Amino acid sequence: TAFEKLMDRYDAELPPLKGFILRCGTKGASALHLACTVCRRAERKTVSLGRQVSVAPIVIKYVNRLSDLLFVLARVENKRGGEQQIDW
Repeated sequence: TAFEKLMDRYDAELPPLKGFILRCGTKGASALHLACTVCRRAERKTVSLGRQVSVAPIVIKYVNRLSDLLFVLARVENKRGGEQQIDW
């Protein structure tokens, strides 16, 4: 719930997404995009692990929402840093 509230707050600053964007921009945004990518990888590995052993669904949901939050924060960082969003 906390992640959702943060995403809603920061997303209000951003133009709506109309497609995929290139993950680039300021140093801060690039670091956030990288963290988002690592979170997505962790999410995929956790889902795979869940096929072999019991993984609490909240763990997968948490990592998923964290990666979404990092993506939104990267977009905000770029906007505040004057970087244009580049559509792919």
